[in-house]
Amino acid sequence: MTLPEGYTLQARVPDIDDVLRLRVESGLSPRTRAAAEAGLPNSLFGVTLMHDGQAIGMGRIIGDGGCSFVIVDIAVQPAHQKRGLGRAIMDALDAWLKAHAPDGAHISLIADGDARHLYARYGFKDVGPASIGMQYTLRR
Repeated sequence: MTLPEGYTLQARVPDIDDVLRLRVESGLSPRTRAAAEAGLPNSLFGVTLMHDGQAIGMGRIIGDGGCSFVIVDIAVQPAHQKRGLGRAIMDALDAWLKAHAPDGAHISLIADGDARHLYARYGFKDVGPASIGMQYTLRR
């Protein structure tokens, strides 16, 4: 996919400050700096979407590098949405998976709201009713 003029997609894990900011700006749950500092270096692959020298979108792949891969942190600032930028992020992540994940690898994500329609284009399917996605947030 060709990006709209003025946008570039860099094959790199987003910076910690950008992850913290973009998660909040795009409506994802916030993360602590300590969590981001510990987690981001363990990313298998990431992309950062740039506009006018600022990160305005991102996406990452985490996992064990063989059996299981998880797409996380897909975010685009609201002012830049509805331009195909989420699709560009997913195109890059999907291309990396096709080049690096072994045949039969399990690839998953959590789809929020209407994003499920975007992810369906890449072959993601609702796992119900046989399975359900589950999660909990650790609180101390």
